[in-house]
Amino acid sequence: MLILILEDDDSIRRMVTVLLEARGFSVHAASNGKDALDWAMVRPPDLAVLDLAMPGLYDGFEVIRRLRTSPNTSHTPLIVLSARDDETSRTRARDAGADSFLPKPFSPGALLREIERFRPGTRRP
Repeated sequence: MLILILEDDDSIRRMVTVLLEARGFSVHAASNGKDALDWAMVRPPDLAVLDLAMPGLYDGFEVIRRLRTSPNTSHTPLIVLSARDDETSRTRARDAGADSFLPKPFSPGALLREIERFRPGTRRP
C-alpha cells in the first residue's frame, strides 16, 4: 500500500514516515502542497495523510479539493492530521473531500488504526 504524507514539519513528517515504513507501507513524503500534487498526479497513492496548514501555493484544503477532482485520485482515502482542530477547519476539510480527521498532537496508534480502516479489502465502519 502506497501512502502519500503531506506535512511541512520535518520532525512530524519523518516520524510518520518511519512509523508507516516500519509497518510495511511504502511512503512518499512531501513538505508542500505543490510537490504532493505533482507527485500524486504521476503516481496516485492508495491513501494520503495531509496537514491543513501548509506553506506555498496550496494549503491542505486545496490539495484535498484537487485530489478529489482528479480522476486518478478521486477515490483515494484522505486522512487529515492537523493542529487546526476547530469545527470550521473540520467542516472545511470534510466539505473539500477529507474522509477522516485526526487532531495534533496525535497518537501513532490512532493514525495506524485510521489507516487500517481504509486499507483495501477492509470494511469501513
